[in-house]
Amino acid sequence: MERAKIRLHVDQPLGQGQAVSLTPDQAHYLFAVMREGPGTHVALFNGRDGEWTAEVTSAGKKTGVLTCLAWAAPQLNPPDLWLLFAPIKKERTDFIVEKAAELGCARILPVATDYTNSQRIRQDRLQAHALEAAEQCLGTYVPEVTDLVPLKKLLADWSPERRILWADESLVGAGRVMAGLTPGPWAILIGPEGGFSEGERNWLRMKPFVTPVSLGPRILRADTAVCAAITLWQATLGDWR
Repeated sequence: MERAKIRLHVDQPLGQGQAVSLTPDQAHYLFAVMREGPGTHVALFNGRDGEWTAEVTSAGKKTGVLTCLAWAAPQLNPPDLWLLFAPIKKERTDFIVEKAAELGCARILPVATDYTNSQRIRQDRLQAHALEAAEQCLGTYVPEVTDLVPLKKLLADWSPERRILWADESLVGAGRVMAGLTPGPWAILIGPEGGFSEGERNWLRMKPFVTPVSLGPRILRADTAVCAAITLWQATLGDWR
């Protein structure tokens, strides 16, 4: 069976013959925007059961039901990697969340730092961006996007078993980026456009679970640094090896 081109994330169980109800927004998208109807094949995933090909069996303006026909792809969960990042401009924060979801982060945590430009985010909107990224890139897992929290408050209760790879701009050009890192739970920490304050740098260097690293010979923009750090980690310790 050919893999369906339209993909939707659902919160219901998936399995042979399982009936799945659409939300009003999903029904509007599928039937009004995409102009599909009964008989259309749609790819469904829920973050647990892989991807299933389903057929539209009923369609209405605000409702619809699909029936699972066949298993199409296995569940692919990301490695145990979290992203901690300071929100920047709206469009670039959206970009960071989308790329973190595409590149394989298991959890995305916006943090407030001394130089963070924005002290507010729309957590629900960012979560929707992560979901859309998974739908569009054939992912079967949607990372959780948490609400904004001060970095110092977050690290006050941090488990030392999850080490943090801190992209420290003051180390630009200093040695190999990922040398000496060992497998295990990790998080990547990327600062705001103005970088970290001197007080924050001194505070982070005192944390035994924080490893400061350089991301190469150039200072990178925050959104570029996110993509570079995730890519390097995935190629060294993640599921790209």
